[in-house]
Amino acid sequence: MLSERTVAKLAEDLESAESARRPIRHFTRTHPDMTIEDGYAVQAAWVKRKVAHGAVVRGHKVGLTSRVMQEGAGIDEPDYGVLLDHMFFTDGATLPTSRYIAPRVEVELCFVTNRALRGPNCTIFDVLDATDYVVPALEIIDTRFHRFDPDTNAPRKIADTIADNAANCAVVIGGRPARPLETDLRWVSAVMYRNETIVESGVAAAVLNHPANSVAWLANRLAAHADHIAAGEIVLAGSFTRSVPVASGETYLCDYGPFGTITCRFG
Repeated sequence: MLSERTVAKLAEDLESAESARRPIRHFTRTHPDMTIEDGYAVQAAWVKRKVAHGAVVRGHKVGLTSRVMQEGAGIDEPDYGVLLDHMFFTDGATLPTSRYIAPRVEVELCFVTNRALRGPNCTIFDVLDATDYVVPALEIIDTRFHRFDPDTNAPRKIADTIADNAANCAVVIGGRPARPLETDLRWVSAVMYRNETIVESGVAAAVLNHPANSVAWLANRLAAHADHIAAGEIVLAGSFTRSVPVASGETYLCDYGPFGTITCRFG
């Protein structure tokens, strides 16, 4: 396990990389014994720094929810990060590309709770019962690390991604809110356009066979850290498409059919 001093230093390095918009070397390159729990410790220290500077925790995101993504990362479970107030944008917003390093966009569903969810025995039924509504969302992911090591061309490891707040940087919420039992959430589908060209499509069942399973997993995983999903929190359940790289000047529209659309522009 990393020392508290090392954890604090790595959190500071992440914040510096974010401020300078310059990617840094993978932590697992300089700390090859870094574990998943070390990654969450660095993430918590980074969040603590943000809150100390005025940020407000709004919820959580779950990532790596598909088997293909997990196999690529060499793990057998998802990961999670923390959503802060400055990350949120409304439908139709222009996102400042200069704020990010290498942004990518993903298609998700967002759960808004009306009461707390606690592990370790949280189930999909608990999640559906505690959800006020579900709404379409786009997650903008970014990384404060080089995607591949400049010397070895090795990819990031899962401990790096977790330390990096599961690569989260922004959320765009839009479309039509729905009560969780109004429809079978497994079959919510979406088509994403970049400047009028389809670039991705998918169905929400790709998220652990039901996106509410993702929220239940989060509640149970947080319990290991004596934490929980608070009432009123927002949870991004995980992407059901591949992430798409974005560039300044591009406009994205995601059509969720009966659940409406989301648009955003990168400027």
